[in-house]
Amino acid sequence: MSIDKFMLDRNKAMLLIIDIQERLAVVMDRKDQVVKNTQHLIELAKLQNLPTVVTEQYPKGLGKTIPEIQSSLRLYLPIEKVSFSCCGEAPFNEHIKRLDRKQIIVTGMETHVCVLQTCLGLIKDGYDVHLVADAVCSRTKANWRSGVELIRDAGGVLTNTETVLFQLLGVAGTPEFKAISNRIK
Repeated sequence: MSIDKFMLDRNKAMLLIIDIQERLAVVMDRKDQVVKNTQHLIELAKLQNLPTVVTEQYPKGLGKTIPEIQSSLRLYLPIEKVSFSCCGEAPFNEHIKRLDRKQIIVTGMETHVCVLQTCLGLIKDGYDVHLVADAVCSRTKANWRSGVELIRDAGGVLTNTETVLFQLLGVAGTPEFKAISNRIK
């Protein structure tokens, strides 16, 4: 196994935010942590011009992306889906293919359903998936844990928000570092 898959590179990475939607979020007990950590990742993505993709599972039924995430984004253009796996939707696959980024940083809801199925599809398609464990959630801790473990066992990189932030920053003392450091204090 190559160590390269564990090392994020701002020129190869993108952020994927899966289904952080109104009706899903209200039943998640770790919603606040997931939203805060996703906002940190969005801020770094904006500072480093990383592409950010947002998906919404059946928004007619589950609502739109929550306002806290929408307002953090530079551009809110969600990809709507009915397939649990984002990879089951042609517009998603076409979009990420055009972005030409092989490292996908994943946040979202629910870890054991849409996040899991998407990560498995992305891994199968040859992407390096970095699952941000403290920026994904399920209704129960057991479901979260099984989703995380399955993704890791399938070859995904299990990581956390601060690891992703500091891997992509690379060095201290830059304006980007100061901005992110102030956010996470």
